[in-house]
Amino acid sequence: MIAAPDRKNARLTSCCRREIAWTILSLAALWPVPVTAQVQEKIDRGVVALAVSEKEVYVGWRLLRSDPADVAFNVYRQDVGLGDFQKVNDKPITGSTNFLDASATGGHGYRYKVTTVSGSTERETPGQAYVFTLAGNRPWYSLKLKDEVSLKRVGIGDLDGDGAYDFVLQHPDFNVDPYHRPGYWKRSPDSYKLDAYSAQGQFLWRYDMGWAIEAGTWYSPFMVFDVDQDGKAEIYAKAGQGDPRELDGHVLQGPEYLVKLDGQTGALRAKRDWISKEGFESYNYWSRNFLAIAYLNGIDPALIMQRGTYTVIKTEALNRDLHPIWTWASVGEYKNYRGQGQHCIMTGDIDDDGRDEVVIGTAALDDNGVPMWRTGLGHNDAGYIADIDPQRPGYEIFYGIESRSPKNGVCLVEARTGRIIWGYEGSTTHVHGQAMIGDLTDEHPGIECYAGEAKGGDKFFLYTAAGRRLSDKNLWGLSPRAVWWDADEQKEICHKDQVIEFNGQEKQAIEGDILIVADLIGDWREEIVTSLPGELRIYSTNIVADTRKICLMQNHLYRMAVADSGMGYYNAPQVGFK
Repeated sequence: MIAAPDRKNARLTSCCRREIAWTILSLAALWPVPVTAQVQEKIDRGVVALAVSEKEVYVGWRLLRSDPADVAFNVYRQDVGLGDFQKVNDKPITGSTNFLDASATGGHGYRYKVTTVSGSTERETPGQAYVFTLAGNRPWYSLKLKDEVSLKRVGIGDLDGDGAYDFVLQHPDFNVDPYHRPGYWKRSPDSYKLDAYSAQGQFLWRYDMGWAIEAGTWYSPFMVFDVDQDGKAEIYAKAGQGDPRELDGHVLQGPEYLVKLDGQTGALRAKRDWISKEGFESYNYWSRNFLAIAYLNGIDPALIMQRGTYTVIKTEALNRDLHPIWTWASVGEYKNYRGQGQHCIMTGDIDDDGRDEVVIGTAALDDNGVPMWRTGLGHNDAGYIADIDPQRPGYEIFYGIESRSPKNGVCLVEARTGRIIWGYEGSTTHVHGQAMIGDLTDEHPGIECYAGEAKGGDKFFLYTAAGRRLSDKNLWGLSPRAVWWDADEQKEICHKDQVIEFNGQEKQAIEGDILIVADLIGDWREEIVTSLPGELRIYSTNIVADTRKICLMQNHLYRMAVADSGMGYYNAPQVGFK
């Protein structure tokens, strides 16, 4: 085994001499320095077919990292029930990963597939799509659900190993918040359920999280990811036992577990204890629970389990067998890290050493669990890792701080060091919600950053990457979503029931509550997944683009953020360097 670098061993030795409850274990002493890149998911071509008009069908598909540089594509169509697939393009498609089939016939059902062409060789690739042509424009398809439920959250992963992303849906759409003031906590009317559906909409199984898990965001994290690396995603979730509710409905005692469920059947495959409540001052503080994924050694996925946000924070990294890699807590010599948590966990290689770090909020842990830095800003509602300012090296993190702040309640920090680059000079009350970042306009280099106050505050903030404040108006509420929708390089904005341009021009009407924005199918542009009663709807652009880019789900920083959609506040994924 390879020893940890001297600076880390020295810190670990110092830590071990202190008799604190949670010990930091050296990751580098358990896993070797990475010599190969992490294993990529095996995903299919992701073909999508969407009606543009009664006689036109948009077909989109993925460009994969494994495709040769000279790859071209052919598109084939089958009139369902009436024969074989027939090629519909005149010559191989080289400049994009989409095609407009203008030879369709209204009212017909068609199946589409795509082949690759490299040199003189044409090859079949997995992944097909079905469309029924309709009069008018329909840039979405839907999965009809088993029951007339509305959804709380969605997890994405390939449950059966066929290369298509499947869905794990949490319902009902109800939220208990452990905060002690009236109007926040309320008795759970029902237990949360996790329902699994295939990419084609087939109901697979249901798992009842039980009465030991209150029906709220902070009690019920779940994760869909192939941590054990068998080619099929499994589900990890917080769990309890029996019905330990008090007379008023609170769950204050009883065993707590992390469970591993089989992706194809929902059957229990493994179980271990959840992080203990010991050291937490109250129900409100111990009820904050999270799960995330990080490639701590640069090769293998590890599960990150965490408890705490506002005071004590305990974090544990687990390997594929759910054995601890390291543990850490904001106690002892790290007590000044108390209260630096976020309503989610962010992971990514923020120091460019080939290994992922864990950003717990306004503080970061190195890949071996040793703290790297803290900003001292306190608890943040919003946080995004990205190459926000391309004129600076490395990643930056945009923060919106919930805690009352005399300054820097909205700020940009250097991801490697936590050093504040720029921030709002005035005071803020409660920068709230998930905020938003995205390259919304080509008038300014880099990514724009947006956030707003609530709960006693009324300020709003729109900044350029370089820190120039563009607006102090409430442009898009507290939790808009940026999305690549049309054919240009700038993102559009999901606001209320519309996709709009930065200048306010409407691009697409949206129905339902937005659950996630991610590149789940088709070309490099993103899907908007919404919940309607009894329906999961996937909006996907049918605007033809003349560019092609590798599927965003094969970008590491982006994929980690999509994996985190089943816990805490949902943070829209951002594209990283690799």
